[in-house]
Amino acid sequence: MISPCQSFAAEKLTDEQIHTKRMELFQKSEAMTQIPWYYLAAIDQYERSLRFARKDREKPSSFISIYMEPEKWVGPLNPHSEDDNPETIALFNGIGRDGDHDGKASLKSDEDKLAALTDFILRYGIDHDNFKLALWDYYKRDKTVSIIMGNAKIYKQYGTIHLNQKAFPLPLRFNYSYRNTWGDARGWGGRRIHEGTDLFADYGVPVRATSYGIIEMKGWNRYGGWRIGIRDINNTYHYFAHLSGFAKDLHVGQVVEPGMVVGGVGSSGYGPPGTSGKFPPHLHYGMYKDNGLTEWSFDPYPHLRMWERQDRIKSRKH
Repeated sequence: MISPCQSFAAEKLTDEQIHTKRMELFQKSEAMTQIPWYYLAAIDQYERSLRFARKDREKPSSFISIYMEPEKWVGPLNPHSEDDNPETIALFNGIGRDGDHDGKASLKSDEDKLAALTDFILRYGIDHDNFKLALWDYYKRDKTVSIIMGNAKIYKQYGTIHLNQKAFPLPLRFNYSYRNTWGDARGWGGRRIHEGTDLFADYGVPVRATSYGIIEMKGWNRYGGWRIGIRDINNTYHYFAHLSGFAKDLHVGQVVEPGMVVGGVGSSGYGPPGTSGKFPPHLHYGMYKDNGLTEWSFDPYPHLRMWERQDRIKSRKH
């Protein structure tokens, strides 16, 4: 029998096949524990994003990316750091569980890791509030709890984890221009660097969400003017600034999808609420990555170019 860890590496599966196998594991756990699959998927997706954002984590090598410290798995006082015996692990109060019923509690087994996670969650309960409490007790970080709950809301709404589609932030039928301005100097409000790419277009050109995500922030900032922040399922924060206004009924906590209009190009900012016209109309688009400890900006220009190309290819097919 090929273990999940081995098959992931050996079969070189497509993204869709990987998503299918992950869903099977989440749904199997739901059938056994009554914990909604989208809660488990949301935690795993958060953990998966950390593996790409942190150097102290290995890249995903199996279907489930949940990281558990080996010391906690076997028990803090367990003299055998690689113990996989469920009985001795329990004796030393380790969190390791035998989820695939092979007589071992192995960190290399996807089902064993899910069994350990679900066992922890069941101590609190599976309703919304108790699940949030379990998350906080596990991660001790409010932002992490918020990100995971956002992922769960997205997965529940669409009924799948296969949500990798992207969209260019401006409709291609409009005139626009942009170049790589990330890292350029900015002087208003004090010396700082430009954490994004400016896309110049006419006032009011629709601004679109670039991914599936949750609106984390909406409102005024003296630098960015009217702006929106969207957190996607890969734990990337997308920042849209200098807007002329927002789409009707748009609100914090709302689920968005690629291509959904969230506002319009404007020239707001660089002053108190309502300030506009201090620079040509454009969209400031920024991207930020969270690694569970801190958050930093990175250059969105290569992503914008790629999404623009993808949208052009789609438009030709239609």
